[in-house]
Amino acid sequence: MSNTSPVPAPSRPRFGTRKFRLIAVLVAGGLLFLLLSLRGIARFYTDYLWFDSLERTDVWGRVLLARVVLFLIFAVLFFVLIWINLLIVDRLKPAVRPPGPEEEMLGRFNDVLSARPRLLRLGLSALFSLLAASGVSNQWEEWLLFVNRKDFGITDPLFNTDIGFYVFRLPFLTFLVNWAFAAFMIILVVTAIAHYINGGIRIQVPRGTPRVLPAVKVHLSAILAVLALVRAADYWLSRYELTVSSRGVVDGALYTDVNAKLPALNLLGLISLFAAVLLIVNLRRRGWVLPTLAVGLWAFTALVMGNLYPAFVQRFQVDPNTTARESVYTADNIAATRTAYAMVPESDVALEVFDYSENANPAQLRAASQTIRNARILDPETLTDTFEKDQGERDFYRFPSVLDVDRYEVDGELTQVVLAARELRLSELGSWERQHVAITHGYGVAIARANVTDVRGSPVFIAGGLPVDIDQAIDLELDAPQIYIGENLEGYSLVGATRDEVDYVDGQGREERFRYKDAGGAGGVGMGSFVRQAAFALRFGQLDPLISNFVDSDTSIIYIRDAQDRVKSVAPFLEFDSDIYPVVFDGRVHYVIDAYTTTDRYPYSQSADVSGLAIDADLAAGSSNYIRNSVKVVVDSFDGDVTLYVMPIEDPIVDAWQSAFPDLFTDFSEMPEQLRSHLRFPTDLFTVQTNMWSSYQVSEPEALIIGTERWAVAQDPGRSVQAGGIAEAVIGESGQLTRRERRVPAYYSLIQLPGEEQASFVALRSFVPVSDDDSRKELTAFMVGETSEDGSSRLVSYEMSNLLAPGPAIVASNISTNPEISRELTLLNDQGSQVDFGDMLLLPVEGSVLYVRPMYVRAQGTQIPLLAGVIASVGNRTALGDTFEQALEKLYPGADFSDLVPPPIATEGDAPPVSDETPALNEAVEPSDAEPSDASTPDVQLGELNPAETQQLLDELSELRRRQDEILERLLSQIDNG
Repeated sequence: MSNTSPVPAPSRPRFGTRKFRLIAVLVAGGLLFLLLSLRGIARFYTDYLWFDSLERTDVWGRVLLARVVLFLIFAVLFFVLIWINLLIVDRLKPAVRPPGPEEEMLGRFNDVLSARPRLLRLGLSALFSLLAASGVSNQWEEWLLFVNRKDFGITDPLFNTDIGFYVFRLPFLTFLVNWAFAAFMIILVVTAIAHYINGGIRIQVPRGTPRVLPAVKVHLSAILAVLALVRAADYWLSRYELTVSSRGVVDGALYTDVNAKLPALNLLGLISLFAAVLLIVNLRRRGWVLPTLAVGLWAFTALVMGNLYPAFVQRFQVDPNTTARESVYTADNIAATRTAYAMVPESDVALEVFDYSENANPAQLRAASQTIRNARILDPETLTDTFEKDQGERDFYRFPSVLDVDRYEVDGELTQVVLAARELRLSELGSWERQHVAITHGYGVAIARANVTDVRGSPVFIAGGLPVDIDQAIDLELDAPQIYIGENLEGYSLVGATRDEVDYVDGQGREERFRYKDAGGAGGVGMGSFVRQAAFALRFGQLDPLISNFVDSDTSIIYIRDAQDRVKSVAPFLEFDSDIYPVVFDGRVHYVIDAYTTTDRYPYSQSADVSGLAIDADLAAGSSNYIRNSVKVVVDSFDGDVTLYVMPIEDPIVDAWQSAFPDLFTDFSEMPEQLRSHLRFPTDLFTVQTNMWSSYQVSEPEALIIGTERWAVAQDPGRSVQAGGIAEAVIGESGQLTRRERRVPAYYSLIQLPGEEQASFVALRSFVPVSDDDSRKELTAFMVGETSEDGSSRLVSYEMSNLLAPGPAIVASNISTNPEISRELTLLNDQGSQVDFGDMLLLPVEGSVLYVRPMYVRAQGTQIPLLAGVIASVGNRTALGDTFEQALEKLYPGADFSDLVPPPIATEGDAPPVSDETPALNEAVEPSDAEPSDASTPDVQLGELNPAETQQLLDELSELRRRQDEILERLLSQIDNG
């Protein structure tokens, strides 16, 4: 026999072991998670770099710290609570499990879970704590306000508690109580399930065996007692929530809330405390009678006192006698609303009676000479296409859809202007290099006088062109016209790349080169390292920033280029006006954005009426009942710097934010003088305030409830030739969707207010008497809002002494029914052209109201509007002229307004305007021995008329011929320019 050695059994490879497979799965899962998280990590990192470039890492760090601290506090708190309860479950686990069909099903499952009880308890606690704390970090704003709370110095009328409690403390306390109730409900459910798995709870048991062990009853009763205590705290806080109730005719705690709901909440709070006592007693009794009694008593009280009783009081005591029951509470609502929206009469709002006279004379117009001189005949909504045509220069530039209105010193006089910044049109840029490296910025501004046009009806620009050409008449410097930050500007730009940027393309098509950093540009984030380039490639989902040869160690990237997005990133706790506007000062274009502090917790204040605001406006998104324009934000379009100036007004909310972010805000005293002269009353705030003032100009509670003395914002006549407003859908007071005519929007105007010597740049809106069917259209009042150079703001309400003044809708009707204007509109709105109206401007003059409305004609094919005439209206008299001066002279025959109204400006290449002094026209109307041609002389027998009649007829016919020639000339010019 051969001697053979045994062959050893092959060893199992290490990669086949269960432990190795587990490690491999964990590593693969970690790598996959890291891969999926790379873009989020890149965004987090590049966000930090962006804040660092603006020297705002304090904001980034404080917000992040608040989020992290809140998450950790609540996660750890919940972890401890649920871990202790799961530990108690394990300690109460019965030594002998009750037999039954459930045990057969749960026995094996329990054996698996009991193998590693500590690890299981730790895992479950960690998992549920992450879920419980997942949304807590979103409460960072409420937390910071809670920590940095201030006093308002005003108490509410119901609880005599400072308003600061409601604004700063109540929101976070309410969240805390709601979170605690939800947390203990989760703990109750998880604990009950754990007891069921361990055998402490059974549904099917043999006769004589308890379904729930006594110790388990004690445990569950303790948790229910805590829930009852938390519920009692919730009822206590709910009492304060009544101050913003919206169940009645106005917001706030009204009769039903005070006399039914408040006692019910007090009783429910006591019942909850009593239930907690019963549940604590049950810790010794260990039965179900007391817990059942506690829960049943609470449910019965909540149903009867919390719901049925308040409904009974409202229906049978309040509704039949509303004014008697609600008047005292409505008075509190009026006072609180006026304070919350800064509309307190004689303090925030100056009340003036406008002694209206229907028959204004030329002397009254002359007394308001600055108003007449600055009457705006350029419409910012209509003329965007004209700006695009005359100042667009290249297809990759654009202007905003609605131009801005401002005022500048022109020829030494404060003059209203229409202006816009020339920004990038990204959709026209094509390739990656062209969009991000070559064409990186907009260029300059276009500014036109608002009160004059050229002889063709086009704007007269006093600043514009490529490169920027600024008229000597305006005191303006623009040393850095490049616009890297703008409106609705997305994407990113690379500056300091290995190739030059295109600064602009001149009229001959030559590209002017530019290097941002050579011009002193300090904006953007350096992207010299590979890590940064990779991070930006991930953030923007493009490989080019990582592999492009245009990127080197000197290259920086400018991103978050929309001005509003930029300020929302820097101050996410503020809300912003939807209408931002450019201001040229310090040699650059800056964007000014009005910022608001708001809350919906101001006691007794009415929720804001946001009708008329843009859908995407910040103020339209919430249900605020307190608003302050406490901050003016200025964004440098060249460097992207963001400066937040705190206005000199009383606002505890902005004071709290200053305490939270001490380095973020700048005092108003440091605002440059050049910028102060361009401050204006915010559009969105003025819209909300006028909406609210239409009701809250009423001082008597009964009048507010009944509503007969309320006003309504005047109906918007629209811009089409057809008279009549445009219908819009709104939510009525009953909460139902209704239709009404659209309200006239707020607009800016440079006017001389009644009784004042100097012109004021104001926002203006008019009112008519309230009517359910919009039948009342007489002017009952108008309101103006102004922000002065010292940072103070004022509202002035001018109430008409009578209802003789027509509202905007009536004036529009008068225009459409005027025979002369109707014929002109028919002629101009014929085939081949379209007529558009501009804003219906209400201009107060001494003792009367002058309406001015520009009229534009668009030729078919070009769609470029040209001013075709100006309509002026006083009382029920309406006139149309080629110019504003002619319209006034038609209203007042024989009067001369040439010294008040600037005439059309003859620009290079334009024919001189036709006037009575034109030699050709004088020759046409003067007698002549020469035989007149058929083309210039009407076919009449002059001998049949006396000399005066002959001269009058020739004047009328010459004027008609001049009008026809001028209209034909404009239409031909439009076609040629198209």
